[in-house]
Amino acid sequence: MWEEFLRSFLGIALELTVLFVCISFFINLIQVLIPYEKMEKLMEKSHPLTSVMVTLGFAFITPFCSCSTIPIVVNLLNKKVRFSIVMIFLFASPVLDPTIITLMTATLGLKVAVTYTVVTSLFSVLIGFTLERFGFERHVKNVVMTGYHQEQVTFSFKGALFETLQLMKTVYPFLIVGAAIGALIHGVIPTEWIAAYLGGEQWWLVPIAAILGIPLYIRLSSMIPISQIMILKGMALGPVMALMISSAGASLPELALLNSIFKKKLVIAFVGSVFMMATLSGLLFYLI
Repeated sequence: MWEEFLRSFLGIALELTVLFVCISFFINLIQVLIPYEKMEKLMEKSHPLTSVMVTLGFAFITPFCSCSTIPIVVNLLNKKVRFSIVMIFLFASPVLDPTIITLMTATLGLKVAVTYTVVTSLFSVLIGFTLERFGFERHVKNVVMTGYHQEQVTFSFKGALFETLQLMKTVYPFLIVGAAIGALIHGVIPTEWIAAYLGGEQWWLVPIAAILGIPLYIRLSSMIPISQIMILKGMALGPVMALMISSAGASLPELALLNSIFKKKLVIAFVGSVFMMATLSGLLFYLI
């Protein structure tokens, strides 16, 4: 058991570290080349519908897991992009991926893939504007909004490395703790057990699946074949989709990272929002 835990922990920690460092470095390196002013104008100053469509499109073309979206969220917040728009990206990016949608179409059918895309997009938008409406922007920690100066952004490896190290200094301890907890839970909750006890059409299986999915660090690309197996074993489509959305939309490593940039109330609101999106989406899948 401990050997499996160690292998899982090292795999998760290494993957998260490489992803986080590479993405942070890449973003900081090309930051000067990204037309943030134009993007901010489209996302902030345009008609709300235009801002939403731009954000969903940006989320769709950034095939990141839930953890690797954090560097982009930090940069968007530093650029003072509207809070609701940043939240829409935070919720939409991990669950929208053209490669995954293609795999979902091939394994679960076009109807399921289209419904999944529409439902997750709509809930991401709804949650983003709701969090802004209730004033959760004030629960962003000040550390996220500091350490960045427009005039210091230069196209250089040294500058990008410095910015990446500064960000890693703040959040890396949380990443390691989250990876350890995620590896432990991942090792003691086998897929076969979940499938065996979540079979059937009872509606209450959907929120249970959503709860179980949040602590499991499972990439959406891994969930596609797992979901297919679960359905073949008799698990209803609703709980499968709830498990898929919650495991992709949140994870313990991601929550550890968010804890370093969000205050507790916003972290709790994030978890509750992912649970709501997964549960309501799963219930909707009973209708198709």
